[in-house]
Amino acid sequence: MFYDIYSSKFGDIILVGDEAGLAHLHIEKSDGKRKFEIDNKWIRNPLFFIAIKDELEDFFTKKKNSFDVKLNLSGTEFQKQVWNELRNIPFGETRSYQDIAIKIGKPKASRAIGMANSKNPIPIIIPCHRVIGKSGKLTGFAHGLELKQQLLNFEK
Repeated sequence: MFYDIYSSKFGDIILVGDEAGLAHLHIEKSDGKRKFEIDNKWIRNPLFFIAIKDELEDFFTKKKNSFDVKLNLSGTEFQKQVWNELRNIPFGETRSYQDIAIKIGKPKASRAIGMANSKNPIPIIIPCHRVIGKSGKLTGFAHGLELKQQLLNFEK
């Protein structure tokens, strides 16, 4: 596996992947719940991530609002189904956990949707920040609710 660190307007982002695709995107934030460590077996390779960093830069400068990055997702079939549905949420819009549950044909699975979101290894590209509570309230984000609000405000 290769890794690199990309400095964005929302903080440092650790990118991890290989020829199969991007496996992790971790946003370094002190108020986030998710801890992430760079494995000492991984090789730092900035050149490997040039295209991904270019897409992130275009996103953060609003030159584009979706991604063409090849992903190497690791998770259960249910998680992958949820993550694929999240990619259908348009830039600047939100959906509730229940909306996602209904879209994937499991209308009573709102809590499970939340759990799948919490395991999302590639936030921003898989936009779990666009999922909010049914009441419109911000709930859960592994990188902290403050960053979730910042991302939503950025997309308005």
